[in-house]
Parts: sequence; structure tokens; C-alpha cells
Amino acid sequence: MKFHELNVDKSKKKTRVGRGISAGRGKTAGRGTKGQKARTGSSAKPGFSGGQNPLMQQLPKLPGFKSHIKKAENVTTTQLNSLKSTTIDSNVLFDNGLISSPYVKIKLLFSGDISKKLTIKLPAASQKAVEAIESSGGQFEKVDRLARPTTKK
Repeated sequence: MKFHELNVDKSKKKTRVGRGISAGRGKTAGRGTKGQKARTGSSAKPGFSGGQNPLMQQLPKLPGFKSHIKKAENVTTTQLNSLKSTTIDSNVLFDNGLISSPYVKIKLLFSGDISKKLTIKLPAASQKAVEAIESSGGQFEKVDRLARPTTKK
């Protein structure tokens, strides 16, 4: 059969269900016999599996599931001592090879004291890391993660 050989009725009549035996869809009106789905107004919410854990809730618990949420890349306070810049942000960390991209999530973690006065502008830091920065005379400023530039078509 070819596309141009199809017989299509433009004005197909809507079937009126539950209008007697002769109408073709009488008595149960195509809903089977009894049960929850035969009743008016009943509808299980999407994903409902009869009290069993729905599939979309089972998937993350199954073996081999990998989360698509990227974890934060960690930078330690001892790594900051080797940097020449006194103002440190995501671009400086990327230029020095401490993170994979300036647009990733970054968290500063404590791992030894800081030897110089630094101004650090990062999205997240541990409480001990902030204390180490302030004890060396520097300051920590919480900033939003650097947004990836959008390309216009």
C-alpha cells in the first residue's frame, strides 16, 4: 500500500459508548468487567504500581545506576599556598590546573594552614577552611558559580 492509496475519511463520526447493544459499545462500554478502571472518576496517578515501589523510584536503587549530577571538585588550602595570585577565583584555579573547568562546582576544603594573605571568591568552602583563611589575614567571599556562556544561533 502506498501513501496516496490510503482511504481516509475526513469526517469520522465519534462513537457514542454505553448506548445499548445495537450501538456496538453497549453494557460495559468497552471498560471490561468491574474493577477500579471500570468505575467513573477513578484514575491512578502516573507511575502508580499498585502499592509496589514505582519504576522511576526503583531505578536509582538498581545496580549500575549512575547519577548525572556532577560532584563538586575539591581544592585544598595547601594547594592555595603554591599559587602566585593573591585573589583566587575559579578562573585562577583553572589556569593553574587545579580544576577541570572554570564552570564546575568547586569546594574549598581544609588541609593545612595558609601561609599568605589571600582573598578567595568561591561558591563553597568548609568551615575550617574559612577559619584558616581568616586566621592568615585573608578573607573568603561566597559567590555564585560561574555561568557557562550561551551561544546564540
